[in-house]
Amino acid sequence: MAFDFEKELKVTETNIPGLLVFDLPVHGDNRGWFKENWQRAKMTALGLPDFGPVQNNISYNATKGVTRGIHAEPWDKYISIAAGEIFGAWVDLRPGESFGQVFTTRLDPSRAIYVPRGVGNSFQALQDGTVYTYLVNAHWSLEQKKTYTFVNLADPELNIAWPIPLEESERSEADLHHPMLKDAKPMAPKRTLVTGCNGQLGHAIRVYAEAHNLQGFEYTDIDEFDFSDPAAYDKYDWSLYGTIINAGAYTAVDKAETAEGRPVAWKANAQGPALLARVAKDHHITLVHVSSDYVFDGTADLHSEDEAFAPLGVYGQTKAAGDIAVTNAPEHYILRSSWVIGEGRNFVKTMMALSNRVADPDDQLGQVTVVDDQYGRLTFTKDMAEAIFHLLDSHAPYGTYNLTGSGAVRNWAQIASRVFELTNGNGEKVKPISTAEYFANAKAPVSPRPEHSALDLSKIKAAGYTPADWEETLEAYVNKELGK
Repeated sequence: MAFDFEKELKVTETNIPGLLVFDLPVHGDNRGWFKENWQRAKMTALGLPDFGPVQNNISYNATKGVTRGIHAEPWDKYISIAAGEIFGAWVDLRPGESFGQVFTTRLDPSRAIYVPRGVGNSFQALQDGTVYTYLVNAHWSLEQKKTYTFVNLADPELNIAWPIPLEESERSEADLHHPMLKDAKPMAPKRTLVTGCNGQLGHAIRVYAEAHNLQGFEYTDIDEFDFSDPAAYDKYDWSLYGTIINAGAYTAVDKAETAEGRPVAWKANAQGPALLARVAKDHHITLVHVSSDYVFDGTADLHSEDEAFAPLGVYGQTKAAGDIAVTNAPEHYILRSSWVIGEGRNFVKTMMALSNRVADPDDQLGQVTVVDDQYGRLTFTKDMAEAIFHLLDSHAPYGTYNLTGSGAVRNWAQIASRVFELTNGNGEKVKPISTAEYFANAKAPVSPRPEHSALDLSKIKAAGYTPADWEETLEAYVNKELGK
């Protein structure tokens, strides 16, 4: 077997995005040779994705001319040769501009190639007894096999210059009948699971995905998938998923202070995210999780992403615990928000209804008291959904990002007054009151509220997403509700 010894480890990019060829140092003498076939630290430093292989496969090819493919499989693979030599041909079968791109090269024990998910793989053995090995980052399963896509080895559009004419090669019956490129089905993207799909944010995510014709989305709520229940995870083949967007949470901040609500809050907001993080880590899934300003004590006027947690109540404690758990998933985005407004029951709709009551001469309600010593900005779920997909689509660095509307910091009474004004022109009917006064006669437990909930937005702006001014969004939201 003749090949070059003592080459320098290096990587070469190809015309197919993500397809990387490696030259490997092989050390040889009169006894034979030795090589580091795959070396995680050195190769990732050169640009190999840290793809997390879980299975090692070997293909033995008895005779020269054995030809296999073209198969695109739903995992990443790292291919090398243990004995012999191959001519390899790879075809991009992922949807997009590079669909149909072809790359060919020869591999021997001194060369290897990284093949990303969705790139069709094929090879021709150039020597008897060629041993072809590959690492993959998902276990084979029947469900996985259903997602394969193929293209014909002999398609003239591909113009592959096989060293051994295909009519003289050894091929399987199945490979003879694969479709031509023009009829080939692009590989579908990995699935995205959205939890809490019936909530305000879950609704906004579905609207965004459908408006942009995004494929492979599955929407679940607690009745279908209780992500806080360890047993619920067994129903999924997680290797089929690339993203989890966790829009589910327990948000009843006052009920969380009760004996009944406390364990429910901990289960939903801490245990659930911890289980999601574990499955995300094990299967290289990107986990998107939504946090809250309640993880802070509200003493700082403006909260950055790296401020130390100091939650005041049970809800904030459970959200902080969930955030910590999520960071155990290497590929994660935490979006920290405050004062969320979307479809369904929310503060703005409540204020609109009260404005209508105050405006009704037959109603006895003359004014409404709203607290004026809590400060922040509204976060609209439409903007949250846009920000989530911006981070995912732009492959922004993983980590925590604050996300609220931009603009002025206001208190609840000021926001209520503006809603009243937009609804019926009766903004003066909102009476400011302190939080202590508002809850003075409360009979049930009350969660402490952060005084200052404004979040620093510089990090998400630096990532290329500029949040809309919440006051402009508020006006549009109210007008839409009014049918204007």
